[in-house]
Amino acid sequence: MSNTSPPRSKLFRRSSWAEWTQVANILRQETVGGMLLLIGAVVALVWANSPWSESYTSLREFTIGPHALHLDLTISEWAADGLLAIFFFVVGLELKREFVAGDLRDPRRAAVPVVAALGGVIMPAAIYVAVNATNGDALRGWAIPTATDIAFAVAVLAVVGRCLPSALRMFLLTLAVVDDLVAILIIALFYTDDLAPVPLLLALLPLALFTLLVQRRIRSWWLLLPLALVTWALVHASGVHATVAGVLLGFAVPALKREGEAHGLAEHFEHRWRPVSAGVAVPIFALLAAGVTFGGLDGLTGALSERVSLGIIAGLVLGKAIGIFGATYLMGRFTRAELDSDLAWIDVLGIALLGGIGFTVSLLVGDLAFGAGTEQDEHVKMAVLSGSLLSALVATVILRIRNRTYRRIYEEETRDVDADGIPDVFETEADDPPRRDHGT
Repeated sequence: MSNTSPPRSKLFRRSSWAEWTQVANILRQETVGGMLLLIGAVVALVWANSPWSESYTSLREFTIGPHALHLDLTISEWAADGLLAIFFFVVGLELKREFVAGDLRDPRRAAVPVVAALGGVIMPAAIYVAVNATNGDALRGWAIPTATDIAFAVAVLAVVGRCLPSALRMFLLTLAVVDDLVAILIIALFYTDDLAPVPLLLALLPLALFTLLVQRRIRSWWLLLPLALVTWALVHASGVHATVAGVLLGFAVPALKREGEAHGLAEHFEHRWRPVSAGVAVPIFALLAAGVTFGGLDGLTGALSERVSLGIIAGLVLGKAIGIFGATYLMGRFTRAELDSDLAWIDVLGIALLGGIGFTVSLLVGDLAFGAGTEQDEHVKMAVLSGSLLSALVATVILRIRNRTYRRIYEEETRDVDADGIPDVFETEADDPPRRDHGT
């Protein structure tokens, strides 16, 4: 009888070629979106602290929309409630595709990013609560440091870690997908104060009709877009944050391909709307949300020394890193899985630190927790920006060092690409490519 033990399972197993190419396309779009997001945030900060700051405030507070429909909103509210609904629609499509047709339909593949994402939500929230335990009002902001901004994180990774293994990039993306799902649930469950049941029930009618049409593979936007807008307006009127409507509409789109279809409808819609989300909706939201007046060095120091700010910064920098890294490490220990031989735990720590880049959803939760435009909300923005910047800087140091380690391997792998454009490493086993897989 042989005494050899069965091979241990691997953390960060390689994805299929189809999933690899899909994720690579998403990463490219999110990288561009992250750059535009950064530009929008920088312009907002410069504008808000310039001699023309009053014009920035006037733009954000300009009200437009029909009062009879309760849609007389400020420009900043239109960005948070309207444009971010497009962002969350794409998130809904991505979640549906990943868990129905993507690699995450396999519970064994989904387990690591799901547990890591949960660790990256629980630990920042716990740190924030610990810092603000004696202030009941401040506890409303417990969810601010729990969100990861995938566009910013991917943009940083694209700049500093071009030669890192693609398994790490996929881990970051799938981690952020689950993180977005948790953020959606948090917003729906904990930041809905005044619920109006009638508009919420009425929203089910256009949502059901939208679902029926997309299930029949009808792609006519002159039919679908009005139904989506009515659903969004009714959810907004119900008191539930309107971005939840975007997620529900995304969930309604079928992800599986039918015979004769090259792509599922969810993937088709995602391809159409992701550029709008990453290139238009989120950067405009950043432009209208990130403009905070520092009030000089003393004002900045005073704002960042508050307990709310300290809780947010500690949650983003320490909580995300400890939560994501710790949950991943414990998954390996309890399941007896070992890290792939091409990777090191310091790589996982670098990715975990990138998870501390919170922007879009963190700013949105800050608005919901303390009220948009309030003094506390301004301090939240400073803290989110500071914590995200610090996380990005520490992650950059680690990943740049690791990037040099992988550069030589990456250069070798690029010479192994066939004329068909598929690396040799993916042609040995389509569903489980072997180890040497670096770069996207």
